[in-house]
Amino acid sequence: MIGDLHCHTRLSDGSMNLDDVIFYAKRAGLDFIAITDHDTMAGVTRAGIVGKRLGIHVIPGIELSCYDNQRQRSVHILCYMPKSPDRLEAVCFKTLESRNESGQQMIKNVMKYYPITQEHVMRYALGSKAIYKAHIMHAIMDLGYTDKIYGDLFQTLFNQKNGSCYVKSVYPDVYEVVQLCRSAGGVVVMAHPGEFDSIELLRDMASEGLLDGVELYHHKNTAEDLLKIEEIAEAYHLIKFGGTDFHGFYRPQPNPIGTNITPQESLDRLFKLKK
Repeated sequence: MIGDLHCHTRLSDGSMNLDDVIFYAKRAGLDFIAITDHDTMAGVTRAGIVGKRLGIHVIPGIELSCYDNQRQRSVHILCYMPKSPDRLEAVCFKTLESRNESGQQMIKNVMKYYPITQEHVMRYALGSKAIYKAHIMHAIMDLGYTDKIYGDLFQTLFNQKNGSCYVKSVYPDVYEVVQLCRSAGGVVVMAHPGEFDSIELLRDMASEGLLDGVELYHHKNTAEDLLKIEEIAEAYHLIKFGGTDFHGFYRPQPNPIGTNITPQESLDRLFKLKK
């Protein structure tokens, strides 16, 4: 058994709808898939229904946007199979509210430079729980100003350090989020520690017994990252997860479903932990 336990749909910042993501996961030969949209579990019920119809197991999940206040950087936490997902609703609401406020302001900022409209951007944000930068870029791409969602123009507009139109969202403290995931009865996993340079935080949280696993198999973890992450996983008996972090074509490079997977040994540990 294998699974891709990190996939996004149009409910957050993916380019494909939920049904298609699950369909193509089955076509890719996966036994399991986890829908882990950003800060929402709105698609979980339907995902289970679609999975049963297509003959693929769907693991309920969510990717929570957080902030490491000590190191002043973002960090993402995956939460799988929470028994009481309602306990995550308040923090998700606040995050999505902040992201929507930032998104609306970024649209206004971009309109100073390009003749897009809010209505045009909302064609792509329709169905999503928030406005994402990819939705704005898609509208700009329609007008012929770029041929990429993530390219030089994206960096000019939305680079977090010097983007001319970037507006920062407010994210909750990572320790607060992890405690909420634990109170919800979920399996708590740090996503792609290499992407946000969170390996030191990973070690701290693992040593405190706050994590059940870590996303080891991910395209943003470098070869050097992999060695460090695996050493921490072994030292603190963390489950080694794998996921494509699938976003369809809302990604800088091609990244098909099933590119990174969670192996059977890890799936077995996941289900044993939940029992």
